[in-house]
Amino acid sequence: MNSKYDIIIVGGGAAGFFTAINIAEQNQKLKIAILERGKNVLEKVRISGGGRCNVTHACFVPNELVKFYPRGEKELRGPFHQFCSGDTIEWFEKRGVELKIEDDGRMFPTTDSSQTIIDCFLGLTQKLKIEVLTGQSVQSLFHGEDYWKVETNHETFSCRKLVMTTGSNPKIWDLLQNMNHTIIPPVPSLFTFNIKDARIKDLMGVSALAKVKVKNTKLEATGPLLITHWGMSGPGILRLSAWGARILAEKNYQFVLEVNWLNDVTFEEAMETLKELKQEHAKKVVSKKSPFDLADARFAGARVPNRLWESLVLASNISNETKWADLTKKQLTDLTNQLTNGQFQVNGKSTFKEEFVTAGGIDLREINFKTMESKWHENLFFAGEIVNIDAITGGFNFQNAWTSGFIVANAITNS
Repeated sequence: MNSKYDIIIVGGGAAGFFTAINIAEQNQKLKIAILERGKNVLEKVRISGGGRCNVTHACFVPNELVKFYPRGEKELRGPFHQFCSGDTIEWFEKRGVELKIEDDGRMFPTTDSSQTIIDCFLGLTQKLKIEVLTGQSVQSLFHGEDYWKVETNHETFSCRKLVMTTGSNPKIWDLLQNMNHTIIPPVPSLFTFNIKDARIKDLMGVSALAKVKVKNTKLEATGPLLITHWGMSGPGILRLSAWGARILAEKNYQFVLEVNWLNDVTFEEAMETLKELKQEHAKKVVSKKSPFDLADARFAGARVPNRLWESLVLASNISNETKWADLTKKQLTDLTNQLTNGQFQVNGKSTFKEEFVTAGGIDLREINFKTMESKWHENLFFAGEIVNIDAITGGFNFQNAWTSGFIVANAITNS
């Protein structure tokens, strides 16, 4: 049985639905189908952002927005000038979904439920008569003279234009590789670091604004660092894992992490401050209270919570009874080192909640970013994470899905 369509979209996720809806809204005469291999569609949307769906980020300047993409920064500049975060907000609001901005810039539906986004998409596909076919696992692709043939485990489909929005699906990458597309091998991005270290052993839940660096590399990031029962997490660590996805994979996730708990404060500046504290608090016990417990403008907003301070003091061979006046030069040096250049051995990684993101995919040089069309095959388009684009956490990966889907839809309806 051969089912004929104008457009087939392979992949029932965020990019697939957004592309289909935008095509159908511009031309309701087109016969469109979404093929999904699983039993359910929009599964990643459902679990993203802890079930709230981090739709986008409140960064509205294309040239600023691209800086959040370790892979794709250069290529997305043009697309973001066509459809950016502000356009995403407007798109959803016009279709009855209001978004809100949180303190860190992340944007969610005001309902705080990803179901709102799913209901919006499913409602629109029904209204626009887009067919959504589940349990359809693509087995082969064939490019005829003016058509595409898509064979699944159930039937054969044909269409004039084919859109691939399958994310990091190795089977689809293999099929595309057989059609002369280059696949950049996938490695994980956005992960936390496994660290077993006495200094952080009982500090689960403690967080600090820190600068983190991978020793002997140029990789560094700044942001909130969260101590967990398996090691370190938080935006600063996730940022480092995204920018360092390839380098850390090559190191097999075994490396030394340098942590400056005082953010941008140098060793010399910290030492000077500790010497002042030695004079000011001479009779007080060093470990008793963190002098950096309150965020201080001098330390670029960094603060060292009491429990962390106590742990770093002990790690500097300073006893629980030692007073500031009694600190030796060596103890001061050790404490300054612990504060500004703590060395932690990382042994492995853990996936960050459900925010699984893969670095890798179709080589960006093989795509026309004005249309998201393949340079090797006419009428073959890509949207979302199937290509070698990924971002740090914060709604940026979804923004790439919306933007690339929008561009594909425009290219198809204007051709």
